Amino acid sequence: MKTVLTVAGSDPSGGAGIQADLKTMTAHGVYGMSVLTALTAQNTCGVTGIHEVPPDFLALQLDAVFSDIRPDAIKLGMLASAPLIRALAAKLREESGIPIVLDPVMVSTSGSRLLAPDAIDALQTELFPLATLLTPNLPETEALTGRTVRNVDELCEAARELHARFGCAVLCKGGHLAGTADDLLCADGTVRRYTAARVETKNTHGTGCTLSSAIACSLAQGYPLAEAVSRAKSYLTGALADGLSLGHGNGPVNHAYCLRGTPFAGEYTEEKKG
Repeated sequence: MKTVLTVAGSDPSGGAGIQADLKTMTAHGVYGMSVLTALTAQNTCGVTGIHEVPPDFLALQLDAVFSDIRPDAIKLGMLASAPLIRALAAKLREESGIPIVLDPVMVSTSGSRLLAPDAIDALQTELFPLATLLTPNLPETEALTGRTVRNVDELCEAARELHARFGCAVLCKGGHLAGTADDLLCADGTVRRYTAARVETKNTHGTGCTLSSAIACSLAQGYPLAEAVSRAKSYLTGALADGLSLGHGNGPVNHAYCLRGTPFAGEYTEEKKG
């Protein structure tokens, strides 16, 4: 069985963070492991508290995993602060050849800030160079590029810019664009556009965590990056379309929908752009 490690924060309501990651890993048939960066007090309505793990304890958790069960892929999520980012980067530099999917979590679906402002520079200098793939959403793409993105063409330009600047593949997610749910993958100078019908729902809590974890699962299973993104896009579309409705705010998706029927039931198309 393939193994995937998530390094992220905890969501007690179960829709995002390590809880969403581990559910996604189970749905993909891999063995999930988790290293905690922070405890959060959050639910579908927002985040009311964050308690960071000390950097030295983060390092101990990583040592415990790597010395016993080496992951076939790693997903990085909420990292909270510059000291945690530096501690994580130091450990990851000791390990090579493992695909890393980095979800640059800055703000939650409910609008709560999950990354300290001084940590953004550390994220870019310490971890982006180690990543196989970055998966920023629209607000994160705008924050990283300093530009406003209003349509797919501008999202494509932003993906190319981030790819050129950081040297890793970049999946710019378009879920916040009006009228579309297209995602753009820039890798090796080529942009692929993944198009799916927008699922009209307010229940999008943890979608970024879910997508990045799904990509990591497929990479661990040996799928090429472009196909791993396709599978993840399809899985997430199906999880959204399943219609789970829990909580009083932005509810979670149904990570387990595919366990009772055909896996990865979402519809998508892929277009290659030069």
